[in-house]
Amino acid sequence: MTPFLLELRSEEIPARMQIKAADDLARLFAEELAKSGLKAEAFETFVTPRRLTLIARGLPVETQSVSEERKGPRANAPEQALAGFLRSTGLTRDQLVERDGVFFAVIEKPGRPTAAVLAEAIPAIVRAFPWPKSMRWGAASLSTESLKWVRPLQGIVALFGETIVPFEIDGTTSGATTLGHRFHHSGPITIGSADDYAEKLRMCHVIVDHSERMTVIREGATAAATAAGLTLVPDEGLVAENAGLTEWPVPLLGRFDPEFLTVPREVIQLTMRTNQKYFACTNAEGVLANAFICTANIEASDGGAGIVAGNQKVLAARLSDAKFFWEQDLKVPLEEQAKKLSQIVFHEKLGTVADKVDRVAKLARWLVEEGIVPGQGDKTQLADLAETAAHLCKADLVTGMVGEFPELQGIMGGYYAAAQGHDPQVADAIRDHYKPVGQGDDVPTAPVTVAVSLADKLDSLSGFYAIGEKPTGSKDPFALRRAALGIVALIEKNGLSYSVSKILRVAGHPFAESNAGSSASFNQLLDFTIDRLKVQQREAGVRHDLIDAVFALGGEDNLVRLLARVKALQAFVITSEGANLLAGYKRASNILKKEVLDLSISIQSYTREPAEQSLIDALDAAEPLATAAIAREDFEAAMSALATLRAPIDAFFETVTVNDPAPEKRDARLKLLARVRDAVHRMADFSKIEG
Repeated sequence: MTPFLLELRSEEIPARMQIKAADDLARLFAEELAKSGLKAEAFETFVTPRRLTLIARGLPVETQSVSEERKGPRANAPEQALAGFLRSTGLTRDQLVERDGVFFAVIEKPGRPTAAVLAEAIPAIVRAFPWPKSMRWGAASLSTESLKWVRPLQGIVALFGETIVPFEIDGTTSGATTLGHRFHHSGPITIGSADDYAEKLRMCHVIVDHSERMTVIREGATAAATAAGLTLVPDEGLVAENAGLTEWPVPLLGRFDPEFLTVPREVIQLTMRTNQKYFACTNAEGVLANAFICTANIEASDGGAGIVAGNQKVLAARLSDAKFFWEQDLKVPLEEQAKKLSQIVFHEKLGTVADKVDRVAKLARWLVEEGIVPGQGDKTQLADLAETAAHLCKADLVTGMVGEFPELQGIMGGYYAAAQGHDPQVADAIRDHYKPVGQGDDVPTAPVTVAVSLADKLDSLSGFYAIGEKPTGSKDPFALRRAALGIVALIEKNGLSYSVSKILRVAGHPFAESNAGSSASFNQLLDFTIDRLKVQQREAGVRHDLIDAVFALGGEDNLVRLLARVKALQAFVITSEGANLLAGYKRASNILKKEVLDLSISIQSYTREPAEQSLIDALDAAEPLATAAIAREDFEAAMSALATLRAPIDAFFETVTVNDPAPEKRDARLKLLARVRDAVHRMADFSKIEG
């Protein structure tokens, strides 16, 4: 078995494309070799800013000869059919085999040298490579037939064992030489085989393993911060991005003017991260320090002093801009900024952002006044705060800072509101009203924030549904799935026990004049919201059959109550009582499936068997208890009451014959089983439960 090394060296590959490119190379290589019956024992892939590398281990020296049999036409088929089959196989009629009146072609394919297969496969892979963005270059770029690669391809190493696999792609010929670090090593490097590739490049200041470079950056940055008495702010995304920008990473610590710390922390961190790829540091109190960690791609002779000085100068210019925006925005009250929202179109059919803000403010106030979003203290005062926060929640969209850093919308509004003397609850609501923005994000719990966040999402959902802009299977341009999940999370986290239908109807009232604001559209919106709840619960680990069992009851749109019922059911079915009750229910249900009960027939009096009477007594006791418990929303108590049926049901099936020869006994016992089924269905449709 022989290893194969392929290195595709080019100008800088964007960091965001590197990991997927390595995966794509391994996948395409495996697919291309499979066409010739080849399969590597293992793959390794490496990627740096300048090279994409694959090592395939355990390849045979040549492919195996194979014998392929293809079925042809019948022996009495027209001559044209036979002629076409012979052309497709390259055989003559004498070479065909006839079995049971049908021609078969047996095609022998001799083995081929693996190197020859590779020489054909690699150019095909390179030409078909799925870069998100690619380019043509040089004089050849005048032709649309020329090679496309992410950046100009400069060299190819292709070694099968220690032998060069010869091929050429658009003027670039494969060989055994590559280049080391751009600054630390000059001249070509000759690679002997896959086995010495990584070490030879390491000697030339190139770490080809992306994960190893990440480790160097992570540990080096932490050490640099610790040496200065600081703590590195963890950012794995930034670690990966820096690893994609360097072949020989060297973390260095720099400083900036403490005067810039008057600017909000998020602004400084985002400026350093987005524009410069720097890590932030905090001091012993957890406060942002006037320090940063940059990652150089070189071991400088001066210990990095020159590099740090250059980065400090660039960062100072960036932070000066941020400080300017911050100071200028502070001079304008948010109320004045909010007036500009009337000049921004939210959607051509839904009006301006100012129109949306007005709708959100009214809805947020209603949510508080109705007690749907509860809070301590005076309800009117809380409603006033929610309305004020909603009116100002989008005002930062027209500030200079958010114009520069859109990621800070909401956050900056919170800072401006606090600096301009607004109530802290208002400032917090402006800051957090977009939350939760995704799975795992914090869910607000402060009443004012909950009201504004809920109102904002309800308005978006109702508005876009009203104008017919609904998400499809693959498209959700207005992020309505995320909005619905946010609504569900806010309701669940804060226990907002209320009819979601009524909330959606009130939220949809401003759009009632819309042609699509029909009951059909509303029902679709309600179903969409309930479906998001199901998705959220499944992702949270709740069994889908239990969710279906509770939802099958229908007529319930209080999400908090629904979830309490699901959780009580989940806790019950994993117990032995739950499993046995489910088994008894299924046995009764299966018997009833085969029968048609006539409830109009009165039961004649007869002497009931002891187990039969015990089940009746148990039902007489359990049914009212379960009903009362469900009415007061104590679903665990309801399940406990139903669990008392377990033993009587078991005894009934062990000693009582349902299909008694006496019609009145048989009918009475079937109705008794129906009573068991109906009692259980008060909690959930047990027929939906698996097991």
